[in-house]
Amino acid sequence: MSGDWTAAIERARNHAPFLARALDRQPDLAALLAAGDGEGALALAKSAGDGIEDTGVALRRERLALATALAIGDLAGAFPLLRITSELSALADRALDRAIAATIRSRVPDAEPAGMIALALGKHGAGELNYSSDIDPILLYDPETLPRRERDEPGEAAQRYAREIVRMLSENTAEGYVFRVDLRLRPASEVSPLAISVNAALSHYESSALAWERAAFIRARACAGDVVAGEDFLAAIRPFVWRRSLDFGAIVEIRRLTARIRASHAGPTVPGPGFNVKLGRGGIREVEFFAQTHQLIHGGRDPSLRLRGTRATLDALAAAGRIGREDARVLGESYDRLRTIEHRLQMVEDHQTHVLPAGDALDNVAHLDGLADGAALIAELEAITGQVAERYDALIADDADSSPTGVVAGDALANKLEMLGFPQPVHLAQRIEGWSDGRIRALRSEAARGAFEALLPALLERFAKAPDPVQAINRWERVLAAAPSALNLFRLLEARPALLDQLVRILILAPPLADALGLRPELLDALIDKTALDLPGSVADLAAEMERGETGDDYERKLDRIRIVTGEERFALGLQTIAAVHDPLEIATALARTAEAALLVAQAAAEEEFARVHGRVPGRELVVLGLGRFGGGALTYASDLDVIYLFSGDFEGESDGGRPLGVTLYFNRLAQRVSAALSVPTAEGALYEVDTRLRPQGAQGPLAVSFQSFEQYQKNEAWTWEHMALTRARPLTGSNEVRQQLQAIIDSVLHQERDPEKLRTDALKMRAEMARHKPAKGPLDAKLARGGLVDLEFLIHYLQLRERTAFNPRLGVAVEELVEQGLLPPAVVQARLLMTRLLVAGRLLSPDLAEPGADAAQALAEACGESDFSALLRAFTAARQEVAAAWAEAFGEKLETI
Repeated sequence: MSGDWTAAIERARNHAPFLARALDRQPDLAALLAAGDGEGALALAKSAGDGIEDTGVALRRERLALATALAIGDLAGAFPLLRITSELSALADRALDRAIAATIRSRVPDAEPAGMIALALGKHGAGELNYSSDIDPILLYDPETLPRRERDEPGEAAQRYAREIVRMLSENTAEGYVFRVDLRLRPASEVSPLAISVNAALSHYESSALAWERAAFIRARACAGDVVAGEDFLAAIRPFVWRRSLDFGAIVEIRRLTARIRASHAGPTVPGPGFNVKLGRGGIREVEFFAQTHQLIHGGRDPSLRLRGTRATLDALAAAGRIGREDARVLGESYDRLRTIEHRLQMVEDHQTHVLPAGDALDNVAHLDGLADGAALIAELEAITGQVAERYDALIADDADSSPTGVVAGDALANKLEMLGFPQPVHLAQRIEGWSDGRIRALRSEAARGAFEALLPALLERFAKAPDPVQAINRWERVLAAAPSALNLFRLLEARPALLDQLVRILILAPPLADALGLRPELLDALIDKTALDLPGSVADLAAEMERGETGDDYERKLDRIRIVTGEERFALGLQTIAAVHDPLEIATALARTAEAALLVAQAAAEEEFARVHGRVPGRELVVLGLGRFGGGALTYASDLDVIYLFSGDFEGESDGGRPLGVTLYFNRLAQRVSAALSVPTAEGALYEVDTRLRPQGAQGPLAVSFQSFEQYQKNEAWTWEHMALTRARPLTGSNEVRQQLQAIIDSVLHQERDPEKLRTDALKMRAEMARHKPAKGPLDAKLARGGLVDLEFLIHYLQLRERTAFNPRLGVAVEELVEQGLLPPAVVQARLLMTRLLVAGRLLSPDLAEPGADAAQALAEACGESDFSALLRAFTAARQEVAAAWAEAFGEKLETI
């Protein structure tokens, strides 16, 4: 094993009295270390207590030997930091486990330590213990399984065991000690017994636990005693630790905790004698808090961040894009070096210290580390802590200058409303004050009411500028009423004031987004990420995000996950639309990618669940064919999903599960499952409406048909309008092979010869019939207005089928190909773009298709690339006229009422 063992032993003897004494007491161990046999020394250390009946003595011998071997290996550079901390943590696990077993067996011989649980927290839980660290376990017990004497009550027995466990490990005897044990992290430690029953602990964490306890449990693990029961307990409180809704209040809590630590820490704020490398500014604790704060905020939705180790967490945060890779590298390397210096301080006399000494003692620590003197150590620490403090200060920056403040109530509130120009200010003030009278669940706590009062002035000022201020307040009230906890929402808005402007913009401009927010206030969570205004990634990226859940999630949880991710993506895309961050055309394709990912994941989950009972049909696959806007890869915020379910292969055989089904019945029932997975509301709400009416024989036909049946129907029985619909068909699921098979069938149908006159007659008849039954719904109806998108789509599909060309499900591509071939005028390209933008943005800014308020009208114009609403109306009219001219050229007749 590499490393300078001779120099390490020399430095230990010269500069660490504790290690010098330990080497003298253990000559066999010292000989192995002098020979450079680090692994042999560790093996000998772990066996140092073998054959000793007294558990306390055996553990003390093992602890001394292991601390010695690890220290010399550390000084020699042979053992990396994580090896050292993990070995010390494993020792703590063994010590707790043996102490629990020995204590129980002292009263109940031969008993297994069932029902007595030790949870490791802090550095112990993370596997990062230092040389002289305390351990901070929580001791739990199960009254039903805890071994005890007949006359002992379970609670009394548990306390007796707990006291003996602490004594056995902590007592400083002639042999030394094993670990100092601190039980103050247990629930309500100031009044609770040393060991807590499992049920009492569950009740505490589900109802009255504090924010710092969530942070503590990030690194918790079952380490000793009844480990299986401990893991079950941690699984039960997982929702307490990892909240599915982003908890931005964590930053507020961490900020306050940091302020308390910095205020109570009387030592120097920069490295020098008396500086605390753990609690000082830029020290160990701030790196840990940096990682844990991001975990608390994002870990509920991203299980990849639920790690215990600090370095591993920083790397995971960088991989997930939550922090910069350079920040992760700097903080990680700084953390390792700070921990190493912490170890040097503790090696000197085996004291639990983190404070730099002065004078010769500081030089001594530096020499132990191999540095020239204390000044070199101080200089290195100045650079390290400066980098850490800079990044941590940025994380907890108060934003005080931009945070809304001030409390208004009673007459002052009414006066404020009147000054802002609200109608009926006295009545409105009474209504706003009524929100805090207990009727709104989220405002029942004192903390929530205080946070709300601080936020209210800024809210009112923004609402007063709305075209309809009272309507904005109505929508805000619905959000409040639906929120399970307003405190987190207020803290979110307080911590990120820019979100307040986005929220108000949604409430004022986009009724569909406001309604969605009223049903699911947690959608605001999606907006705090730096990527909230970025377009989502590929279908594969989105599907991976939807699939990222807990190991062992059941079917309902998988469907919930799809709804959570899809809802957040659609909401974020809606915000991007009304803020004119991206072209509505890009929004439309992003909405389609999101829906396609939801379909892929929902179908996979439904197939897996269905196969548990009915098995699978070998050699056959369910394929979903997208049509309409879904097939064309461009959806609006309100689009349904038009699909046809098909299956490959023949009808022979049956499924291979415990309850087999024939092929046709199997795939029809599976198709029902997929539709339900996409459309049936779960605890996380609804997802999409699935429209299957374009399938062969429409609503009268089976839900799923074979490729062969589909081909026969399309070639022999389908109506002209069904072939027009087929021009936008796109296979969305299934293997590449079966998708290609289905695409070949579609191509053969579309390229067959047709009677041009019959095609023209059918197209005109269908459009006239549709115009009678579905007239335009308002002046901004880009879809149904004559000369609008439906007319353009009819025109495109008619020309595609007549000329047997430009068959591409994406309308933009099809139009450009028809223009290139001289079948459509070039002006139609821009007309389609303008009306598609109007369709996508109008679904949010003018859902009733009437002229919206001034602010929404301007936002709609900007989204469509026009200077103002009047310009948008002129451009819309011009686009319709271009379509009408192309229609007249192709069909030989004019459109009515342009």
